[in-house]
Amino acid sequence: MNAAACNTIFSMTIDDYHLIDQVEAPLTNPYPPDSIEFLLYQKCWVDTVQWHLEDLVRNPSIDPALGLALKRKIDASNQVRTDLVEQIDDYLLHVNSTTPVLPTARLNTESPAWAVDRLSILALKIYHMDLEVRRKDATSAHQQRCAAKLAVLIEQRADLSLSIDQLLEAIRSGNVQMKVYRQMKMYNEVTLNPVLYQQKS
Repeated sequence: MNAAACNTIFSMTIDDYHLIDQVEAPLTNPYPPDSIEFLLYQKCWVDTVQWHLEDLVRNPSIDPALGLALKRKIDASNQVRTDLVEQIDDYLLHVNSTTPVLPTARLNTESPAWAVDRLSILALKIYHMDLEVRRKDATSAHQQRCAAKLAVLIEQRADLSLSIDQLLEAIRSGNVQMKVYRQMKMYNEVTLNPVLYQQKS
């Protein structure tokens, strides 16, 4: 796995979603279930659906009941997103499990999969900012502002892609010790969220 492969899969996933462009659209993952590509496609699909859920829930005239239902969908999506990030890290940890860790190896502030998570979100930002640049009903000033933002996002993607590749290489060479820390989110867990477990009792 490298950043270029991630970017290719993320772009394809976003294009696939927009063929239907509905948050309830069925997910058809084209990759084998036991592959890293499958996890990357799945991850970006969840991010893409959540992107559009976040748009919908911000409608100022939304019916409150629908708004709450969408917020619950977003919460559930966040849990799936976190689980997929951890599965990607588990895959990378397994792939590098036989690599000797050097005595001088350093730790990184984030795992590779959380960096890949940011790369997936950047792909979405680039896709939608590009739409704004080309919007026919927008003013030229709006298009110019969005074009400037798009250039920054593209630069960010290039920098983050390089950083991810450098991190993966450092892990493969034993210069970085890879550890996976679970997010341990508490708000979705019946036994850990006091609002939920107090109601249950």
